[in-house]
Formats: sequence, C-alpha cells, structure tokens
Amino acid sequence: MALTIRSDLAFCFGRRFGLVFALTSQFKKFSIQEDQGVAVDGVAVTAEGFGLKGPRGWAFRGIDLAAEPGALIAVEGPSGSGRTSLLLALTGRMKATEGTATVGGARLPKQLAAVRRFSAPAHVPGVTDLDPALTVGEHLRERALLQRRFGDSVRALLRSRDERAAEAKLRIDSALRAAGLDREALPKGARTAVRDLERLEALRLSIALALIGRPRLLGVDDLDLKLSDAERTEAWALLRSLAAAGTTVVAVCSEAPADAVVVTTGTSRGKEKADALAATGRA
Repeated sequence: MALTIRSDLAFCFGRRFGLVFALTSQFKKFSIQEDQGVAVDGVAVTAEGFGLKGPRGWAFRGIDLAAEPGALIAVEGPSGSGRTSLLLALTGRMKATEGTATVGGARLPKQLAAVRRFSAPAHVPGVTDLDPALTVGEHLRERALLQRRFGDSVRALLRSRDERAAEAKLRIDSALRAAGLDREALPKGARTAVRDLERLEALRLSIALALIGRPRLLGVDDLDLKLSDAERTEAWALLRSLAAAGTTVVAVCSEAPADAVVVTTGTSRGKEKADALAATGRA
C-alpha cells in the first residue's frame, strides 16, 4: 500500500526535530511523559478582537470568545464568511493578523506550534481530505503509523513490535468507538472504500482519524453540510459526547445548537476568504 503523506506531517516533522534538539542539548528542561491512555483534558479557548486579513480583505474580524475546557464551540455563519479560517486559526494552522487568542495557555498568533501539538482538525476540505480510493482500514493504519513515528514519545519508539502493534490497535479502536463508527456495520467492513461511505460515515471517519492523536482540542469543519435533519442531530450528539468526555470541540456550522458556545463570523465574503487562505497557507 502506498503511503499518502498529508500536510499535517510537516508539523510532525517539526516536532520530531525539536525533540532531537532537546535530546542533544543534555535534556535541558525536557522530560518524557509516557502515554497512559487516560482521558484527554480539554483546553480553555479565549479570544479578543481576533481577526485575519488577506490581500483582498478580512477573512474574519472582531472575534471575541470565552470557553472553558471541554466546551462545545460552534462557529456559525454562511459559507464564505471566514468560518474555516477561524477554525484553522484557533487550531494553530493559520496565523491571525489582529487581536489575540489563548488556547490551552498558548498565545496566538505567536505560539502556533504549541497549539498544533495538542490540537487536530477534521473534515476540513483541502486540509484533511480523505482519499476516496483508500479503504477505511488503510486510512486508520496510515494515521496510526504516522502517530507512532512522529507523534509519540521516544520511549514509545523503543517498544517492541508487538507492543507498538497493540498500542496502535488500542488507539484505533478507542478513536472509532469515540467517533461512533462501527467497521463491521460498513458494507465491506474495514475494506470499504471511502468513496462508498455515506456522508455521515465519512464525517465519523475523519473525526476518528483526528482522535487517534488524542487531541485536547478538536476542530471540525462543515459539520452540517448536506446532512439531513436526523443526520445533523446525530453529528451534534457525537460532538457533545466528545466534549462531555473532556475534549474541547470547535465545529463550523450554518446553524448552531442552543447549548453550544456560539461564535458568529458574519456575512459572506467568499472571495476574501479564498484570498486569505491562499495568503496565509493551510496545514
């Protein structure tokens, strides 16, 4: 199977190189914490006057936000109003140009790398796209491999092959369970190609892939796009369950539920959003 390297890998490489530097600097101010597989603690998210400007205008501007760890945050607004840009900025994948935000104690826009270490985007077009030709099982194994190679501690890399395989299986099974995706219920089980998944199933798979890294902040784009009313209810129930388990969740939507912390991005500025994305880059 060919290994598909995606854009988030660049940040993984940066993290690994930083780790090597720490090891060669006589372990100054560095410690290794073993992954115990415990519940994830979410992060607090605050913003004041947060904005991002591209060559042709503002993608979003004047965002104020205050959310506790484990909150469900809904970024509400019409398509093209800067919702995705805000999602990527809060997860450390885009650099804001105005105001400040604090995510898990890290200050944005200065500490982007720190935020990327404990956050993960899901279901973001052009960022976390699923390969329609690959199967569900191939996607899961690929993500677990990348996590083991570039996201785990040094001690984890020194485990035996059997221990690494057991850890990968545990991560995959836990992520699937949290995302509510049952491989056995799919038409061909884990061998089901992504192109054969229903839209809600593909959403669950994208979220499961993000959860393999056990992020403290999960960002989900276009949550309710092209979903039926019943499917939207299921999707929000899934995110509520993740937030209830401790993960802070930020979700882009056209209509936010009443129990979410709501951030509104305003009116549509489709061309401005596209220019801002091109100017700042996406991960």
